[in-house]
Amino acid sequence: MREAEIRRLLAANLLCALSIVLAAVAPAFFLDGFSVLGTHLTWLCVCSVCVATLNIVLHLVLKPNQFPKRRSFAHKISRFLKCCIYFFMSCILFHAIIVLYGAPLIELVTETFLFAVLLSTFTTLQCLCLLGPNIQAWIRVFSKNG
Repeated sequence: MREAEIRRLLAANLLCALSIVLAAVAPAFFLDGFSVLGTHLTWLCVCSVCVATLNIVLHLVLKPNQFPKRRSFAHKISRFLKCCIYFFMSCILFHAIIVLYGAPLIELVTETFLFAVLLSTFTTLQCLCLLGPNIQAWIRVFSKNG
């Protein structure tokens, strides 16, 4: 990686960390009785939305992988829908993993699923922004010999 790419990656990760801090502090000014521990479901939602919005905006601004402009609108819509499906599948997968590690399946299903959404936002969304819904690219990146 070039030094400029490393700096952009560092800046993007610092902005993500800043968005998490802002997600913990800023809602207290707008929501009555907000605290990270007291209203943890609200915080999980706010944090997921902040990090997802920041990742998507950074992807649109930095444009790490340039696609040809000749792609049709229908292709872009199908690509977006595939990314949404992959994100939802990763949420389900993280939910299953969290339950297998001991989270309650029935009693706290909302908390568990929102935590899975938060984990998917931190991991899968960044990969979807960079790699898109291309399965072969995912295999190349995450395989042993890729």
